[in-house]
Amino acid sequence: MKLIRFGDLNREKPGVELEDGKRLNVSSFTIDYNEDFFAEDGIQKLKEWLSSNHNSCSEIPSDIRLGSPLKRPSKLICIGLNYAKHAEESGMKPPQEPVLFFKATSAIVGPNDDLIIPKNSKKTDWEVELAVVIGKKTSYCSESEAMDAVAGYVLHNDYSEREFQLEREGQWVKGKSCDTFAPLGPYLVTKDEIKDPNNLNLWLKLNGKTMQDSNTSDFVFNIAEVVSYISQFMTLLPGDVISTGTPFGVGMGLKPQRYLRSGDVVELGIDGLGSSRQHVKAYEE
Repeated sequence: MKLIRFGDLNREKPGVELEDGKRLNVSSFTIDYNEDFFAEDGIQKLKEWLSSNHNSCSEIPSDIRLGSPLKRPSKLICIGLNYAKHAEESGMKPPQEPVLFFKATSAIVGPNDDLIIPKNSKKTDWEVELAVVIGKKTSYCSESEAMDAVAGYVLHNDYSEREFQLEREGQWVKGKSCDTFAPLGPYLVTKDEIKDPNNLNLWLKLNGKTMQDSNTSDFVFNIAEVVSYISQFMTLLPGDVISTGTPFGVGMGLKPQRYLRSGDVVELGIDGLGSSRQHVKAYEE
């Protein structure tokens, strides 16, 4: 099943996208795709409800804006340097254990919303990533238990301001959390529809030119390892998002380096998770 949220920013309603591409409004079933929805086995209950109620759901026009497919989660956790070739292009050795950092959830926007280059930014970069959505409260889980905690998957562009991230004092979070730096979607795909999340093609284009083209098989740490690892240090709550890192081909790794400019168009996608498109615009007072 594919979960979507649609409508104006901060006023989105829940919906689903069917196999034929038709989109249905399911706001009569649930208020939103939030922590309570996932904690109360909402995905399974929604499937059952749709089987007898889909004919009563209104169809969503194709031109309506899509928001993030889940309401702002309690946390958005990212994994750094989780592709072997990306670590190499960054001039770093693959880590011995997952590198964790947070991305502010205020950065989350819809899949096709504009990317706003932050004020005083010189090095805004792109990063196509597979993100995992947690389906139940989880702590201290083993790798063999980890996949039971997963609700589904979503496409994420982990935009990064490299000067803020790497050349300023402190942790990476400053370069990761600017407004619009976390477009999610177009939809959340439930885990039953993704046969092997550790073997998915993912790609990103800048102005029509392919910049990233890889596969999650290049993970340093796979999905189960990442979920289990994080759960040793914090409780994962229903609806939490884990972004699993980006493959090689980011602007920082190019020679010469290339960063985003106003007028650029970024397109990205992952097998089974759809695609998204962001127009790049400069910050305005």
